[in-house]
Amino acid sequence: MIGQIIEKEHIAAYKIIPAAEDKTNSLHDKLLSAQRLGNEFKSKTTIVFQTEDGPKRIETTVWSLTEKYIQIKSGVLIPLKSLIEVDF
Repeated sequence: MIGQIIEKEHIAAYKIIPAAEDKTNSLHDKLLSAQRLGNEFKSKTTIVFQTEDGPKRIETTVWSLTEKYIQIKSGVLIPLKSLIEVDF
């Protein structure tokens, strides 16, 4: 899996930008499953997203999924267009 591991609390220190390829549609079902895992089972998901400093990877619980964002702990939003990989 690609991406430098960072703590989810440090996301604000990075400028999130769109990934080279928009994988919103292909990741949608996986994101729905990640949200269900987070809400029902408190399971963590590995998320890789693009920043100006290159890909970053976090392990976190997905709280909610909207048309344009995933929301994680503390109300942090990550744009779907910036996602590179999602795994659990």
